[in-house]
Amino acid sequence: MKCKLSTIATAAVLALACGIAAAQAKTVKLRLGHTLPDADSQHLAALEFAKRVKERTNGEVEITVFPNSVLGPDGSLVASVRSGTIDIGVTGNPFLTAVSTNLNVLDLPYLFEDEQQAHKVLDGPVGQGLLDELGRYQLKGLAFWEIGFRSLANSKQPINGAADIAGLKIRTTPNPAHILAFQALGANPQPLAYGEVFPALETKAVDGHENPPTLMLASKMFEVQKYLSLTRHAYTAAVLFMNKRKFDSLTPGQQRIFLEEAAAAANFQRELNAKNQAGALAELRQHGMQINESPDIESIKAVVQEPVRSAFVAKYGDSLLRAIAGQQ
Repeated sequence: MKCKLSTIATAAVLALACGIAAAQAKTVKLRLGHTLPDADSQHLAALEFAKRVKERTNGEVEITVFPNSVLGPDGSLVASVRSGTIDIGVTGNPFLTAVSTNLNVLDLPYLFEDEQQAHKVLDGPVGQGLLDELGRYQLKGLAFWEIGFRSLANSKQPINGAADIAGLKIRTTPNPAHILAFQALGANPQPLAYGEVFPALETKAVDGHENPPTLMLASKMFEVQKYLSLTRHAYTAAVLFMNKRKFDSLTPGQQRIFLEEAAAAANFQRELNAKNQAGALAELRQHGMQINESPDIESIKAVVQEPVRSAFVAKYGDSLLRAIAGQQ
């Protein structure tokens, strides 16, 4: 009888172990990389996205988030997600425009008047169409998150209008619209991955850069920049994207959860950015930055808006611009 009980107990232990192993085998473990600091809203949104996906899949999908270029700079991140060596990425729209060229439209200067207008377009048919196009390039576009309206900071002089930008070495993204705009203003644009920006400013390899104040604060740009002018010359979306084969391998229910939580995290991040904007400016001032909240935007717009838009239309046509105008 004792042997029989022992055999039963052993079988029960083995069954339990097999059950645990089977449950573990079912867990899909994914890596999500981005290039911004862990203090930025993008990282907080990524953590929220990962948490909600795990909760709603009952632990079947676990996403580990790697910030601050740990998994590579922006361009490498895009390439790695396309190849499948990284599962999910978030990066500014300009770093995906070399892959899907229609995305270039979103980086035109002064395309949007405010955040609400940008969100309406990105969350509507135009935005969905742009996300869907990524499917041609081994990527699944999950949602548009947010970098925000770019403003100009530098270490040399206050920027009151277009004339003050001439001659400055400005870090930009590699997007053609950003480069052309600063060339038109007489600046010397220097495309760099985000992880390279702080050291380039610290060593004076470049004079300035352009990003939202919330990101400048999270990245401690006040340590290497003195002057900030709220030019708001371009809105930059962030794209949450995934390796398409990996997305397709998820169950239909998991895919639905991914898309719903990607959109929810976009709203989560946008609300954080809106809430923190005024506080970011106040804190940057406390750290010694001189901030011009009312530069002569019209002087900048007069130089960059029409030439850059015309260059885009000459290369890609005006259908996307007309579609965007129809949604505004």
